[in-house]
Amino acid sequence: MAGIEYKRGRTFMGRIPYGEDVLDSLTGFVREKGIKKGRLQMIGAVQRAVVGFYDSRSGKYVDIVYDKSMEVLSLTGNISVKDGEPFVHAHVTLGDEQGRSFGGHLMGGTVVFAAEFIIEEFQGEDLERKHDQTTGLALWDI
Repeated sequence: MAGIEYKRGRTFMGRIPYGEDVLDSLTGFVREKGIKKGRLQMIGAVQRAVVGFYDSRSGKYVDIVYDKSMEVLSLTGNISVKDGEPFVHAHVTLGDEQGRSFGGHLMGGTVVFAAEFIIEEFQGEDLERKHDQTTGLALWDI
């Protein structure tokens, strides 16, 4: 097991406007602010959600679409560098009108009803994602 020590840098609190794509908005924000490593979290509600499940047999993400309003019970993720650009990797847990929970990898196409986020930037060496031969995923190169 390996790890890199970081110090906390800037902290941002904000909201994503109604109708915006969650992943696109978060990615645009971290790129605009030049954040290359950090942590993020978000709560709120969405009008539509797309989450991914990674099928390790096929090596591909399978999209699961929820075409209805849902609460964002928790969205948590990290920020690192992939292909030279800041990259947001997030997982989301959603709740429906019956109190059931659903979740997965946050995918594009998740549309905001109301969303508040916190992003903590870390200071230190860049953390880059590279292709991992064993899993087929782009994982941190530590």
